[in-house]
Amino acid sequence: MDEPSHFITICSDSLGDTAEAVVQAVLHQFENQRVTIKRYGNVRHEDELRKLLEEAAKHNGFVAYTLVQPELRETIREEAVRLDLRIVDIMGPMMQAFIDTFNDEPRQRPGLLHQLDENYFRRIEAIEFTVASDDGRDLGAMLKADIVLLGMSRTSKTPLGIFLAHRGKKVVNYPIVPEISPPGQLFKLPPQRMIGLTMEPEHMLKIRSERLKVLGLPVDSQYASLKRIKEEIKYAEALFERLGCPVIDITDKAIEETAGLIMGYI
Repeated sequence: MDEPSHFITICSDSLGDTAEAVVQAVLHQFENQRVTIKRYGNVRHEDELRKLLEEAAKHNGFVAYTLVQPELRETIREEAVRLDLRIVDIMGPMMQAFIDTFNDEPRQRPGLLHQLDENYFRRIEAIEFTVASDDGRDLGAMLKADIVLLGMSRTSKTPLGIFLAHRGKKVVNYPIVPEISPPGQLFKLPPQRMIGLTMEPEHMLKIRSERLKVLGLPVDSQYASLKRIKEEIKYAEALFERLGCPVIDITDKAIEETAGLIMGYI
């Protein structure tokens, strides 16, 4: 197997979620890139920092970081010069803009974003709910969900649901299959709590064919035939019309973009 062509290190004195979210958003703008992302969280000592920077330099990569401790910020800048390594300060420019504009100073305490407050526990509850309800496993959960995602196979329902759950939304995703009648719970929900997901047939064909290749299955199966895909799309769109729910064409859309559209509907 070929080695990944790119190596990105994420470094944080907290969890590193912010930096990784930015990196992932950027990666969606590039096609066919093989990338390894290595995340280091809770970095609190200069020795830890030097070690991960040397590893990044060895792989000819770069480092995206969120560090709020002044001594660590200074160390990473010095070591980057020594190692001739590119570093990207994710939070620094924003903090400086806040300082310059509002004449205020940061608290310089790592992990403030992840304090165990009410919002934190709401996100954890939403994630657990969404995982337990994945792929229509708990139909009763639809009535308790903030969002119900409806779509054919390979319309990114699961990753989209998890992304929304990290923002505190309880999500159920349900696969639309022509041979299976939709559950009665769907017709009891307000239309604005349901989101239909669709895709251009040719794009869906490519995704399903690649999926079968990965699984080592024949690519000429009905699942990856254009005729079958068009039938599924027609059936799904008819159901969405019956339900009166918003519909999003996710063709060529990043997860973040689709999630933003969904948040605008609910």
